[in-house]
Amino acid sequence: MPPALQAPGILSRLRTETRPSHDAVELNPFNQALAAGTVTAADTAQFLARMHGIIAPFEAQLRQHAADFGPTWELNERFRAHFILADLHHLGYAGTPPLCPGFPVLATRPALLGALYVLEGSTLGGQVIARQLSKAGIPASRYFQGYGPLTGPRWKAFCQLLTEATTEENEQEIVDSAITLFTTLAAWLNRP
Repeated sequence: MPPALQAPGILSRLRTETRPSHDAVELNPFNQALAAGTVTAADTAQFLARMHGIIAPFEAQLRQHAADFGPTWELNERFRAHFILADLHHLGYAGTPPLCPGFPVLATRPALLGALYVLEGSTLGGQVIARQLSKAGIPASRYFQGYGPLTGPRWKAFCQLLTEATTEENEQEIVDSAITLFTTLAAWLNRP
């Protein structure tokens, strides 16, 4: 099947099959405080520290496989762990954020693509969070701003990459990886 015909299938399948684990991520204490209008700078720092525990090991694995994505995909522009560290410093967070134990090994391009679906998608939701934090008087967060005005175009570029890379042989691995990362993220963010 040509990639153009497969693309809506993989995106639809990812949305459908990751929905339960995606919903579990949304139940984290930070999102609940944000929704209730009671979020604080301390809540934000705690959430960002937890996100760093996911983003840092992901980016380390992505760097190891950068050649799998080719020079035209602007991979270096998609690294965001350093934004979290800057935000944490700005919020007065002391210490080094802990890394998520049991972060999955992402040793193949399909596994990385599944994880990228989760983390690139978070740039879209992050912009909503940035606006909510601004309304709550919490200092601006660079991490939640995603790629600024390039967030939408970069999401579309990722979807195109995913479309072109998805085959019958690797589709299940992409979906499984996305589910695994959502599940890992939910457990990490909801951990006491």
